Amino acid sequence: MRTVQLDEALYRTDLPNGLVVVTEHLSGVRSAAAGIWVRTASGHESPAKMGVSHLLEHMVFKGTERRTAREIALALEVRGGSLDAYTSRDHTSFQAHVLDADLPLALDVLTDLVRRPLLRESDLALERNVVLEELNGVLDTPDDLVFELFGETLWPTHSYGYSILGTAATVTGLGTADLRALHDRGYYPGNAVIAVAGNVTHDQVLDLLRGEGWFEGDAKPPIAPVVAGPGVHGTHRVETSDLQQVHVVMGTDTFGSADPRRWGLALLTSALGGGMSSRLFQRVREELGLCYAVSAWHQHYRGTGVFGVYVGTQPSTADQAVAAIEEELGKLVREGLPADELADARSQLQGQVMLALESTSSRMHRLAAHVLQDEPYRPLDEVLRLIAGVTPEEVAQLAAEFLDPARMTSVRLGPSH
Repeated sequence: MRTVQLDEALYRTDLPNGLVVVTEHLSGVRSAAAGIWVRTASGHESPAKMGVSHLLEHMVFKGTERRTAREIALALEVRGGSLDAYTSRDHTSFQAHVLDADLPLALDVLTDLVRRPLLRESDLALERNVVLEELNGVLDTPDDLVFELFGETLWPTHSYGYSILGTAATVTGLGTADLRALHDRGYYPGNAVIAVAGNVTHDQVLDLLRGEGWFEGDAKPPIAPVVAGPGVHGTHRVETSDLQQVHVVMGTDTFGSADPRRWGLALLTSALGGGMSSRLFQRVREELGLCYAVSAWHQHYRGTGVFGVYVGTQPSTADQAVAAIEEELGKLVREGLPADELADARSQLQGQVMLALESTSSRMHRLAAHVLQDEPYRPLDEVLRLIAGVTPEEVAQLAAEFLDPARMTSVRLGPSH
């Protein structure tokens, strides 16, 4: 077992069986946020098993060797705490936020969910319907559905383009044997990262995890990250639907989460569509009055990333709104970002990074992120320096490479005219 100090009151332990534990002691709080990340998720799925990671995430809450579904729901909630989970492209996560005194209980419940689910056929029959209703909710929510369609269009043959929820056909076809196979294949210590932040000590967390059996088992490396090829560029997809608005997403693939250029792309995203002061908000909404919602966004996975713009507008103004967005993208491609806008974006991003660290849950996620992304831990001051060090030339190069409207793949969802 190897333990290193990464920062003041922040420690990392790598266990012989492959488990990684990271903690941060925060003396000014009376709470703790704890999470378990399993490095397998929708990005590892085949088309026929699409949605199995998300369905397993649901199913562990239906009962474990120690607790019924009701007991899982009550365990932390009646003490003021919370329990949650999510499935992403690269990992599946289970988290709890509790009073510091309840950390032993939280880690026991989380371990129950991850290591000891029952995965019964009778529970699957019920929970499958819950997931199907979740799918129906997306189909009834066009500003969610358009993003699903965009991912599918950008990566039509890669798992990064699959729906995390799966489809009605794949979810209906999944059985408990599929869930158990995934659990056996991915839910083991060497494929897990455990992060805890709050009024805790590293030794305390290690002792609790040892008692939960996390130190046991032979060494086994984590599942390899997903490798994605380039996305589809310049494709324009139109889906007709009886809606009051047209929803448009346009975007392109970029680069993975460990790429140092991500700070420059984050600054571009902020300046273009990161708030009310951004170019898109001021131009498309305030000056032209073409929409209520317009924004730019970026997302990084282990193997690739995506940058995009979203707008929701009336059918009669959709073409005008898209043209205005493309005009702003073209300006950035040709001219880069002026010094004053870069300074504002830098200040905005640095402020967001610092404000995010006000919560124990955000600090927990930050702890886990550097392990999941397989990159060195960076103290806050170093992150702020990296943001401050992005040059106008670097931003201009990123804009020229990734923001060209001709590169953008787009999806338009709504009435035909």
